[in-house]
Amino acid sequence: MSSERLIYLPLGGAGEIGMNAYVYGYGAADKERFILVDLGVAFPDMDTTPGVDLIMPDMAWLMERADRLDAIFITHAHEDHVGGVAHFYAQLGAPVYARAFTANIARRKLDEHGHPAEAVRTASTWPETVKAGPFTVGFAPMSHSIPESAGLVIDSPAGRVVHTGDFKLDPNPVVGEAFDPDMWAEIAKPGVRALVCDSTNVFSAHPGRSESEVGPEIVRLVSEATGMVVATTFASNVARVKTLAEAADRAGRSVVLLGRAMRRMIEAAIETGVLTDFPKVISAEEARDVPRDHLMLLVTGSQGERRAASAQLARGKYRGLELKEGDLFLFSSKTIPGNEKGVIRIINQLSEKGVDVVDDSSGLYHVSGHANGPDLERLHGIVDPQMVIPMHGEHRHLRAHAKLAESHGRPGIVAVNGMMLDLSGNAPTVAEYVETGRSYLDGSVMVGALDGVVRDRIRMALNGHVLVTVILDEEDEPLGEPWCETMGLPDMGSSKASLVDVMEEDLNQFLMRAGAKTLKDDDKLEEALRRIVRQTAQAEIGKKPEVTVVTSRMR
Repeated sequence: MSSERLIYLPLGGAGEIGMNAYVYGYGAADKERFILVDLGVAFPDMDTTPGVDLIMPDMAWLMERADRLDAIFITHAHEDHVGGVAHFYAQLGAPVYARAFTANIARRKLDEHGHPAEAVRTASTWPETVKAGPFTVGFAPMSHSIPESAGLVIDSPAGRVVHTGDFKLDPNPVVGEAFDPDMWAEIAKPGVRALVCDSTNVFSAHPGRSESEVGPEIVRLVSEATGMVVATTFASNVARVKTLAEAADRAGRSVVLLGRAMRRMIEAAIETGVLTDFPKVISAEEARDVPRDHLMLLVTGSQGERRAASAQLARGKYRGLELKEGDLFLFSSKTIPGNEKGVIRIINQLSEKGVDVVDDSSGLYHVSGHANGPDLERLHGIVDPQMVIPMHGEHRHLRAHAKLAESHGRPGIVAVNGMMLDLSGNAPTVAEYVETGRSYLDGSVMVGALDGVVRDRIRMALNGHVLVTVILDEEDEPLGEPWCETMGLPDMGSSKASLVDVMEEDLNQFLMRAGAKTLKDDDKLEEALRRIVRQTAQAEIGKKPEVTVVTSRMR
């Protein structure tokens, strides 16, 4: 029996939707050579990650083995697959391979962080391949909601693995390549050991709809509108942006792109030849001189992001443009779970202006970029793998996908982040468990989930903060009375006196009777003062705030 093994290890993206990072390795145990597939981010929210800029997978395990990492392969240019590349490039140091459109986006990210753009290498499509250590990898075109997505054909001495990336089976995706069942049947001919497969829409019971189906409905909606039309969608969905712009063009409307991400994606699509016939665009300044019923704005912010163009238009003016009664606002997008509050806030603000809002509740103006349950079954049948490894989904998605595979006689396994699988045998087995987690970009600094920064911020948000200052003289006796400063707490408590005054009085009473042993010991003194503040606050306002004690000693 060979001592070499083929391993699969998700560090992000398995058991969650977002921040994808999947390691493949081949070699003797603990001596494998690795490739990394995707390196993405997730986005924070105020409830669980206040103040954080981005959430990323904890890459410590791979960074410790970076000398054995031969390459990074990016399946497509969505942020949850490419957004982390620039943040970890310095520590991982491996060349990055991607198709032209994705490579364009990745280079921009590396450049913004001061890394060499030539670190990203443009890969051709299957049957051309890239050699990386013991692996040979090919980019096989897949349709998705962003141009030039690819599934990866990963060959190793232990056999062939197909890593789908995000995909749908779209015969007419408007922009990019259609799903090609003949190509995938050809890829499957030598035998596929494992299909590592997108699970996002496993619960959708009907075959997925084509991107081309939304075009006629959008054309009809825009042509019937009487005021200004504003539409928002995912900036990365270049096909949808093109469909919206063409609908405007057919209705005799000038197109304005608002939002940095929207302009960046269209620029990248034009630079790489993905888009060749996008309608003419005018600037926001030029739009001010165009009659409202001859304008269509394509804006960022389909998920309710506070700083995006749609939120700013909902609040008031943006770049000199303003929505008025009788205008139309179209959400040509699905609201991602967790973003509902932000989207509903924008809809209500638009309603207050008298703007007519059309969302996706009818199903007419948006189609998903992911394969539904029947589509997954179809791909399983074409590729006919020995085993199926669900990825890109929450635990419930992975479990349902594994059951789907098993119902057709193919072994499946629910592999969450940190679960290393050995794919060398006839069925997947758990080789070991690796410690994984999250890392946070907080301002310009990366912090770990266990560093306590985010936890402390949540505690302060929930409970407020009190700063206690105490001065002790050369004899370790209190010099004057202690004083308190509060943040995020009410001025008055249940005793109808100033909360700060009550705290200071209780602290002073304690200091007057404290023994020399306590007054000489900073740690004991701080702990006692912290306890008193929390007890007083609990009695006065029903909360135990976070407390910082500053002890100054005269020496």
